[in-house]
Amino acid sequence: MIATNETRTIRLESMTRVEGEGGLRIEIRDGRVQDVNFDIYEAPRFFEAFLRGRSLREVPDFTARICGICPAAHQMSAVQAIETALGIMPGQEIRALRRLLYCGEWIESHALHIYLLQAPDFFGMESALTLSKEQPELVKRGLELKKIGNEVMTIVGGRSVHPVSVCVGGFWKAPQRQELLKLRTRLEWALQASLDTVKFVSGLKLPAFAADYECVSLSHPREYAMNDGAIVSSAGLNIPVRDFDQVFLEEHVAHSTALHTVRAEHGSSYLVGPLARMNLNRSQLPPAARQAANECGIAWPCPNPYAGIVARAVELVMASEESLRLIDTYREPEPANVEYAIRAGEGCAATEAPRGLLYHRYRINDQGIVQSARIVPPTCQNCRRIEDDLRLMVHGILDRPDAEIVDACEKLVRNYDPCISCSTHAVRIQINHR
Repeated sequence: MIATNETRTIRLESMTRVEGEGGLRIEIRDGRVQDVNFDIYEAPRFFEAFLRGRSLREVPDFTARICGICPAAHQMSAVQAIETALGIMPGQEIRALRRLLYCGEWIESHALHIYLLQAPDFFGMESALTLSKEQPELVKRGLELKKIGNEVMTIVGGRSVHPVSVCVGGFWKAPQRQELLKLRTRLEWALQASLDTVKFVSGLKLPAFAADYECVSLSHPREYAMNDGAIVSSAGLNIPVRDFDQVFLEEHVAHSTALHTVRAEHGSSYLVGPLARMNLNRSQLPPAARQAANECGIAWPCPNPYAGIVARAVELVMASEESLRLIDTYREPEPANVEYAIRAGEGCAATEAPRGLLYHRYRINDQGIVQSARIVPPTCQNCRRIEDDLRLMVHGILDRPDAEIVDACEKLVRNYDPCISCSTHAVRIQINHR
């Protein structure tokens, strides 16, 4: 029993096995959870400010530097937003090649998270290095899957980190068919390894937890959404991407350099990412991935955030399976990028980064110079939901020692695979001199 009239503050100064720098602060008063802060203290990186005054042609290379794990996601959202502003319509060959680049990124990012960042939690180990001593074949499989994803990105994007082939209108250079065919054997192995991954994560004992999520993602009528689609939710939302700013609102919070994105109508949190996508878009999975989702033992839609690791594994199958299809049907785009006329305009786009919905908006002048830029990463959209989940969980374990509560909180946050570096924004400060 928790004593009343007691103030108890639980802190985690620095989280481990997440990308970026952040911590946790939980305040308990009179036996109740009073406040939960997901403290993101990493310095703002000012990318939206850096982009102002730059040529639109520089945007893909700048946005790729936002993140070393999901650079293609930022590039895809950026170039598609600018193409909307300029009225550019790249052909199906370019669209398919962009989807293949995205598949490579999903493979490397999901494999990294499942095997190296989150799997140690289920074995009671502090790191993947420790896990590799007990389960060397498991870690090797994860590393090999990540390597294959990087190989796809290298051939399509020019290199695996911060790709250089992406441009407004398409690609500076498209790979030849024989280059992609060299990946087939590797991707066939990846497909089987991904199916084995689903079996592995399906055997893990997931903590019991359920929350009333509003799941939000892109949805496409003919495919599992990655590069485009409408924004839908489990609460019945169905809007074009251009209406994002009317439905979602970014808020500053005192304890974080990351903005919190909420539903504008009622200020509530929502969920983006693999679990949200799986809950909303299972019917669009290709055959092998759909079968894996049906046989994994999870009842979809699932309200347990810990099932996110299973959703990621199913998406590994999807990305491997889709990569093989895209290679088999590949036609080299000629030309690799479409010609366009520069004009003043404003455009937006959203894609599904490995961690969830990613939104970019740009305003361009008649000289092709960026006048304004707005970037809403998935981690910003999940921050408020993370805090809501922590509040729910901590309420049920208040009788435990602080160290156990911290450990449980850290494991819960890792389900989201937060990319803290992507999430940090500049904060506008007004100083009044008197």
